[in-house]
Amino acid sequence: MTKRDKAIYLDIDVKTLRNWQKNKPNLYKIVMLGFAFEEVVKKSKENYEELEKLAEELEK
Repeated sequence: MTKRDKAIYLDIDVKTLRNWQKNKPNLYKIVMLGFAFEEVVKKSKENYEELEKLAEELEK
């Protein structure tokens, strides 16, 4: 996800996101960690679903 995508998701201007990075590094870090966390959860869910499919195939 690009900075532009993240800004759109947050309903803010890209400049605002850049200003946070420069002037409010802690806020920017929290926002970026939130996006990273969301991505990890998404990947974990996909991996879990893939493992379930494999387990079902093995049971057949």
